[in-house]
Amino acid sequence: MTSSTTARTSSGLLRGTREDGVDRYLGVPYAAAPVGELRFAEPAPAPAWDGVRDATAMGPTAPQTPYGPATAKFVANVIDPGDDYLNVNVWTPADARDRPVLVWVHGGSFAHGSNALDGYDGTAFARDGVVFVSVNYRLASEGFSVLDGAPLNLGLRDVAAALRWVRAEIAAFGGDPRTVTAFGESAGAGALGTLLASPGAAELFDRVILQSGAPGATEPKTAGRVTRKIARTLGIPATRAAFVGTEPVRLLEAEAAVTAGTTPITGGLGFGPAIGDDVVPAAPLEAILAGAGDTIPVVLGWNADEARLWLVPSGLVDRFSRVLFAAVRLRFRVGRRVLRAYRAAHPQAGRGELFGHLATDIVLRLPFHRVADARLERRAAPTYVYEFAWQSPVADLRAAHVMEIGFVFDRLRSPDWTALTGPDAPQRLADEVHAAWVRFASTGDPGWTAWSRERPVNVFDEPVSAVVDAPRDTELASWRKRSHD
Repeated sequence: MTSSTTARTSSGLLRGTREDGVDRYLGVPYAAAPVGELRFAEPAPAPAWDGVRDATAMGPTAPQTPYGPATAKFVANVIDPGDDYLNVNVWTPADARDRPVLVWVHGGSFAHGSNALDGYDGTAFARDGVVFVSVNYRLASEGFSVLDGAPLNLGLRDVAAALRWVRAEIAAFGGDPRTVTAFGESAGAGALGTLLASPGAAELFDRVILQSGAPGATEPKTAGRVTRKIARTLGIPATRAAFVGTEPVRLLEAEAAVTAGTTPITGGLGFGPAIGDDVVPAAPLEAILAGAGDTIPVVLGWNADEARLWLVPSGLVDRFSRVLFAAVRLRFRVGRRVLRAYRAAHPQAGRGELFGHLATDIVLRLPFHRVADARLERRAAPTYVYEFAWQSPVADLRAAHVMEIGFVFDRLRSPDWTALTGPDAPQRLADEVHAAWVRFASTGDPGWTAWSRERPVNVFDEPVSAVVDAPRDTELASWRKRSHD
């Protein structure tokens, strides 16, 4: 049975819904609509409202282009135009008080995604005693342009503004503002890892979970390549005034043309954070290796077959030519010693599959190992490392990028995830993964051994998960020795 419920924030009264002991408030603004004079500007506080604001339906989503056909077949998205897209959704146990808080930041290459997916429904978290919040933020040109006259990293600034909103307002929903765990996947994890390196990280969250996304940013000249190409395509200068004067739909059309064919694995023009402002004053990974974020407990991990999301649906895994493989080796500086180690570890792998293993390690396992090792050396707050290894039977995707999210949310029956996992994904594993995230948010310990000199990795799999010390360390060690090539 569904009934009404209310919550009072500093901006005004909200009306949500209550069902089966869970309250939900949808489309709640955490910042003012980034339109008009507020377009390509710092996020501004959400204006107050009179009376009771309806919060029973999802709000608008950030302007964006759809995923390409190969990705869209497996990765769900919702695009719902409207101005008030800097919003959050909140699920909370009915009559909650001082409950731990989880804040979700979606992925999508900083160009796609929203908090409106059925697969991101927070009911299971609220059922298990956690207040759950999901965040929208500016994407692509609106969020990550490099423009004369505009702040850098507007999308990151939005995420930070949403986290500050949580600190200030979550008590009204029964959450404890002193126990906030931020978690994200892919670009969402990259955003949070980059904020972990920020000087103000401890003001934003108390714990963080990085799923399949490492901290990273580039110099403005590099980050701005896509902006400059879009500006040339539109015949305008790369300035705030010119971009403010351009209709969002024209920007989206230019983005689609300029970024066609780009993937996180094969490269191309894309969006991401830029170094050089108060949010990202230095290279994030290097800042973390030097001690940034040391007081914050961290969970970080990857999926065993990350790259297959891009290699398999496109067919590239089976048509990886010698020339392309040589170009990839050059781009990622894959020396002879490294290549020998990977070929020995995967003797039956073709060039495309071998590249997939290399890409997963280059993009995720290697930087995450560096982070965990550096934090251990400095005796920082605990670091917990996982690998999601369950292999989906769908389209030979195996443990591809995005595969773990339905398990984390304990929402395997959502059509958003069955396209990836099939209809018979193991509920036992969802129970285990979801419980680990809830436990970390509640206690700071997900339930397995913290990183140590033995390099323990909790491998989530079926029929049983296990902590494995230094899995596949032979391949990783070859990178540490590559200076001898």
